[in-house]
Amino acid sequence: MSQIFTHEFNTPVYKGKTSFHTGLYINGKFVEGSDKTTIDIVNPATGKVIAKVAEATPKDVDIAVEAAQKAFDTTWGLNMGGSERSRLLAKLARLMEEHQEELAALEALDNGKTFSWAMNADTAVAIDTIRYYAGWADKIHGQVQETDEKKLTYSRHEPIGVVGQIIPWNFPLLMLTWKIGPALATGNCIVMKPSEFTPLTALRMCELIQEAGFPAGVFNLLTGYGSTVGAAISSHMKIEKVAFTGSTMVGRKIMEAAARSNLKNVTLELGGKNPNIIFNDADLDQAVNWAVHGSYWNHGQACTAGSRIFVQSGIYDEFLAKFTDRCRSLKVGDPFAPDSYQGPQASKAQYDRIMEFIQSGKDQGATVHLGGDRNGTEGYYINPTIFTNTTPDMKIVQEEIFGPVGVIIKFEDEEDVIRQANDTLYGLAAAVFSQNITRAINTAHRLKAGTAWINCVNQIHTNVPFGGFKQSGIGRELGEYALHNYTAVKAVQVNLGYVM
Repeated sequence: MSQIFTHEFNTPVYKGKTSFHTGLYINGKFVEGSDKTTIDIVNPATGKVIAKVAEATPKDVDIAVEAAQKAFDTTWGLNMGGSERSRLLAKLARLMEEHQEELAALEALDNGKTFSWAMNADTAVAIDTIRYYAGWADKIHGQVQETDEKKLTYSRHEPIGVVGQIIPWNFPLLMLTWKIGPALATGNCIVMKPSEFTPLTALRMCELIQEAGFPAGVFNLLTGYGSTVGAAISSHMKIEKVAFTGSTMVGRKIMEAAARSNLKNVTLELGGKNPNIIFNDADLDQAVNWAVHGSYWNHGQACTAGSRIFVQSGIYDEFLAKFTDRCRSLKVGDPFAPDSYQGPQASKAQYDRIMEFIQSGKDQGATVHLGGDRNGTEGYYINPTIFTNTTPDMKIVQEEIFGPVGVIIKFEDEEDVIRQANDTLYGLAAAVFSQNITRAINTAHRLKAGTAWINCVNQIHTNVPFGGFKQSGIGRELGEYALHNYTAVKAVQVNLGYVM
């Protein structure tokens, strides 16, 4: 039998009790891992263990794949119509809505993000995502291609089968819904690995998926490590597709494993080192507010973080002064405090990684204009940090930090800033601030990024495609585009009159 996690929340923003299984979720049941080992889950606000979850092994991956394949062959896939899949997804969205505060509290507990952001962003968009794909489930169709009167030719968009999904720790619930929404709507069965740092909302979701009435084996969740479970999913010969969100380095390993095994279909949503370009004619106060949000939202732990902030020389000094004052006003503290903007980093490993980047910036000669140090003595808190006087070759300019660190860079003209903005291995997102809409649009079109925001940043909508250029990924999440990741196109040709 798997263990039960129980926690009583008694905070200024949420009071309630949660209780759910912490085992592997395979074939509609919670079970222990094959080796009966567990993983410690740490509260990043305190650094203390709050739960133990079952640890999966490659053997458990085999068991989950078998359960998923059986479900696909008998109760899901082409055996269940789109209208019924739609009904189940819509019911899951309603259940998530009923438990929204509980899910937000769990995100704050094991990830460290503030409860207010978890409520207003993560859980809200997660619910919208499932509801959006519920609307698509009965609208998956092919086309009829006209050839001639002696032949009927048409295409079918069929579910792939058993798909593997590996999600990150920065937006645990949101990334789960981005993955399962299109996969379930199109009739696939899932074997998912959440991050070993932040599995609590995924485990709670298993019970909601069960309550919604999804057949056993359609969704399977394996808590485990990337080097074992993630590797087993990526290389499994009976998994036909793998979707991953995380670092570019790990994305390379997954793509290699997929190629070396059965050449499985791969979609990757990877890192970013995103430029935020602010022209002289920008609305300065709005540009400052958006730039702070772009760089420090979710503690900087966002692949879309606009951490390379290019400011035109005419407003550079004024922008820096206002930006600095705004960053000083950000409250770093308890995720459950009503006035907290930034909680702790998600793990000790991530805290250490960010502090190493900050030290490298100092060592390479950049100026720490603000912050650059830890906040408090308990947990994994880092003060919002601003670097100035950088050079393009510095690590803090070139590499994804994934923390509350922004780099302010002065530029002179459009050609100068476009060259600098595109001087990166990544191409996930970019932002442009200007009251000259022609300049803003022309600049956005010249930036090598999958998403370009104009006079805003970090805006995500369930019906708008999201993904990267260059080493920021392959394929698109969200919108109708995501459905294409989970279907196989079959052409059918029916002879109505040809004789050999």
